[in-house]
Amino acid sequence: MNLQADLLVLLPELTLAVGAMVLLIGGVVGGDRTTGTVSWLAILLLATAGIIVYRDAPASAFGGAFVVDGFARFVKLLILTGSALCILMAKEFFDRDKRVRFELPIIMLLATLGMLLMVSASSFIALYMGLELQSLALYVLAAFNRDSLRSTEAGLKYFVLGALSSGMLLYGISLIYGFTGSTEFAVIAHAAGSGFNLGLIFGIVFLVAGLAFKVGAVPFHMWTPDVYEGAPTPVTAFFVTAAKVAAFALFIRAIIVPFVHSVHEWQQIIIVVSVLSSVLGAVAAIGQTNIKRLLAYSSIGHVGYALLGLAAGSAYGIQGMLLYLAFYLVTNLGMFACVAAMRRNGESIEDIRDLAGLSRTAPHYAFAFAALTLSLAGLPPLAGFAAKFYVFGAAMQAGLIIPAVINVVASVAGAFYYLRILQIMYFDDPKPAFDRGTGAGTAAVMWAATAVSIVFFFIPGPAIAVAGQAAQALFS
Repeated sequence: MNLQADLLVLLPELTLAVGAMVLLIGGVVGGDRTTGTVSWLAILLLATAGIIVYRDAPASAFGGAFVVDGFARFVKLLILTGSALCILMAKEFFDRDKRVRFELPIIMLLATLGMLLMVSASSFIALYMGLELQSLALYVLAAFNRDSLRSTEAGLKYFVLGALSSGMLLYGISLIYGFTGSTEFAVIAHAAGSGFNLGLIFGIVFLVAGLAFKVGAVPFHMWTPDVYEGAPTPVTAFFVTAAKVAAFALFIRAIIVPFVHSVHEWQQIIIVVSVLSSVLGAVAAIGQTNIKRLLAYSSIGHVGYALLGLAAGSAYGIQGMLLYLAFYLVTNLGMFACVAAMRRNGESIEDIRDLAGLSRTAPHYAFAFAALTLSLAGLPPLAGFAAKFYVFGAAMQAGLIIPAVINVVASVAGAFYYLRILQIMYFDDPKPAFDRGTGAGTAAVMWAATAVSIVFFFIPGPAIAVAGQAAQALFS
């Protein structure tokens, strides 16, 4: 084992780890007045890590426990982009609230470090190490607003349920180890391919249960609405974008790579989780008035749609899923930038009814909000439609006709609460205008996400090609 070569493979992760420690020391010495500098340096670190990831060649480290392949590179670039933009939005959000704390960007950096590690994990031990590093940071972020009862409650719920899911995941890993004799994905794939047994199936069930919690899938979704509503808006954006993409990537690698020859043993579990998530997401959001809580139930529905690609168990299905994750990250970054801009008299506004008449008080803002909302609904000509088309197409190609039809029906039903937002913005009597001065970074995120959501529908070729290469890397 060449330690120097192994460390070079983990150079993006080492960059974030060392950088976070240096920023922590600087923050402790300088106090909260250094928050702006720490935030910009954290964004610079993420950009540097992104450049390194982009230039990385396929490799493995520490005896194959960590791998860098096309799949890892694709997902890592999504995660790093989402994390950097969330830190930017958080800086402007807390500047306006005058509640700046230098710890926030550092904790986000450490969470991102855990995400990168678990995306590259090729062993259940390495996977669990990266997952727990991410989870510990996310527990703190969920309860970051210590003066808010909702935020504290959200953090406690997430911690308790997260500990339960980690236990289930670890139990599943122990069963898989007991029946295959290894925690390495390649060894498990060989053992599972030569013969399946009931104990291994139980291990996969517990593994899927633990992973389903991380992505917020039914029936392990209970934490999602409370945490999304209780956490500060930029933190919720971080949960919805970077953390969600990382959890999906973990789900894909932990199921596809070790059990690639046993699709029929786990496919039915994923189908049930997918259908339940899409149906609950379509129904439960209808009565919500809090925009963040509505987006929480919306995210549960999108989990169901995305999991159809995994259920297909093919490279085409994973390609559709990766396209869906890219769309999901971009659109939700824009949506939460819009939510962060909902302020009146210096106070954050989260009630959907406060959007009444927005098309007359802030027409440009209303247009961006409407375009992103319609993209989440999956209506053409926007990115959401193209993303759903590829995922549902992969499911149909794999013969999953009934699950695909159920998900399509759930998507149509879910369009109701998205269209209700448009009806409030464009047809209700206007309420007092929102405060000006959203912040240049937040406004840039909102408009960039809107532009990408429109352009992706008309020029999907480059994204499809890159996602296809990333998906093939898992099956090679």
